[in-house]
Amino acid sequence: MTLSNKNPIPTAMVLAAGFGKRMRPLTDSTPKPLLPVAGKPLIEYALDRLARIGVERVVINLGYLGPKIREQLGSGERWGLEIRYSVEREEEPLETAGGILKALPLLGEDPFLVVNGDVWCDFDLARWLQRPLPADCPGRLLMVPNPPHNPEGDFGIDSGLLSGTAKPRYTFAGISWLRPQVLTEYPHVRDCFGLGEVFTYNEDKMQAELYEGDWCDVGTPERLERLDTRLAEGKVNK
Repeated sequence: MTLSNKNPIPTAMVLAAGFGKRMRPLTDSTPKPLLPVAGKPLIEYALDRLARIGVERVVINLGYLGPKIREQLGSGERWGLEIRYSVEREEEPLETAGGILKALPLLGEDPFLVVNGDVWCDFDLARWLQRPLPADCPGRLLMVPNPPHNPEGDFGIDSGLLSGTAKPRYTFAGISWLRPQVLTEYPHVRDCFGLGEVFTYNEDKMQAELYEGDWCDVGTPERLERLDTRLAEGKVNK
């Protein structure tokens, strides 16, 4: 794998194409990234944070109810961002890796940040920009302590690297910094596939960092309600 040493202020991708089936009936007419949390669409918290660290271009993939996301966010001018959209078929999302692969022409050749549109986290991504990816590293993942809905975790961390065997295991936070090669050089590329298998393939090569601050995978109405309450009451930083 030939990797570049360049680490400019990255482009970012926000994943927003899923159905949000576990959130129904809330997502029957509203895409999950636009569900309000403390009076603001969930995805806008991610855009706020990306703009604050100097990101200038954000790519958002659109699938289920995608036109509503485009209508809400527009060109990104409100955040000082240039938002570009990678349009997928509403009835057949490409999953996480497939969606990023399709969007690569918009993301460019340098490392890019990826944030799940249904994740809320107060991690300061500026810390990553101050510690560039090594030239031989295909990416960096943010890990969090296992939430109740994923008690077994996803991966361990061994000397700062992602591990399939190290204990304890942690949960992938849905936030990463990836080089395009992590997908273009993956030997099992296809139209529709998830990032989990790509990360497994790159165990012991990718960096992994544990974050024990505030994080929420807004995957059910109950989790959405809890986050809404905490933000509205000022118990976590927006």
